[in-house]
Amino acid sequence: MPEITESQLRERIAKDALTGTLLLYGEEKMLIRRDVRRILKKLNIADFPEFNLNELPHTATVDQIADAALALPFFAERKCVTVSDLDLDTLDSSALKKLDELLGSVPETTVLLFFYPTLTFDAKKSAKWRGFLKTLEASGSSVYYPRRSESDLEKYLCREAEKMGCVLSRRLAEKMVRNTGSDLNTLQNELQKLCAFVGSGEITDEHLDRIVTKNLETTVFLLSNALVRGNYEKAYALLDLLLQQGEKPISILSVLTNAYIDMYRVRAAVQSGLNTTAPMEYGDYKGRDFRLKNAANDMRDLSSEALRDCLELLLETDLSIKLSASGMDRIALETLFAKLLLLSHRGSVE
Repeated sequence: MPEITESQLRERIAKDALTGTLLLYGEEKMLIRRDVRRILKKLNIADFPEFNLNELPHTATVDQIADAALALPFFAERKCVTVSDLDLDTLDSSALKKLDELLGSVPETTVLLFFYPTLTFDAKKSAKWRGFLKTLEASGSSVYYPRRSESDLEKYLCREAEKMGCVLSRRLAEKMVRNTGSDLNTLQNELQKLCAFVGSGEITDEHLDRIVTKNLETTVFLLSNALVRGNYEKAYALLDLLLQQGEKPISILSVLTNAYIDMYRVRAAVQSGLNTTAPMEYGDYKGRDFRLKNAANDMRDLSSEALRDCLELLLETDLSIKLSASGMDRIALETLFAKLLLLSHRGSVE
């Protein structure tokens, strides 16, 4: 069978039409874990679970998987075998051949579920994964969970807030994504914390600012905004905050560099006659649309030449931190900030 969608899987779960081999993989790990729970709940293997539910770890051998999958259920119509995070790249040709043979011989009484709650793989770069997916097309189904777009994340947060008895507007949902990032598991945790605090009713800006934690990426984007606008006090205050929170200078520098790269990409796109979202075609921006929005706003304060100078300064600082003695990292960042702030006022560094 070809790859099916998440909604098609949910339909199968609702109709209790789960058979053969299933593969759940992709970037949204929380949704993978959620659907695994739904599948196990629907199969309802309450009688003799020690025989009818085999949960195998990533260290399981193909022989162990086959033994569990080919065994008949015990006083039940079917059984389920789950295998989490099996890394095909670690298997030799003999094990891969056995796995292919197993996929074609799973009995109707077994649901064999491969799922990936932590491991992410790129089938385009691995012949082993491509072969596995091709074999699976003939004997089972796979579901890919892509990273959600910013719009999808906002809709999700609004729906989940409603389920918890709260009202979250799209504007505040967008703010949550901007502050917390695009990781769905983190967003879910922050939303639960927020709704627990509010209790019921409408969620306000004040609630959001008080409860929801800003991640490193969000704080550094606020920092880059302060730097390009020449706001000395805010820039150094945010640096102090990040360091007090235990963030490593090299991590701060890495995210800050990404912010300036975003600005340069957007500037290049606009100068080429494209719109500000054009970099989405070649950059990892899915679910991070706000990065390009921030970049489009911030780049207005810097010329193309100044942006190139900023990137050169960021590279120099990266090398300086990696090569300097321990304890000099903060000084390197403070020196970088002074030069970036100077660029925001003068357009170039003398």
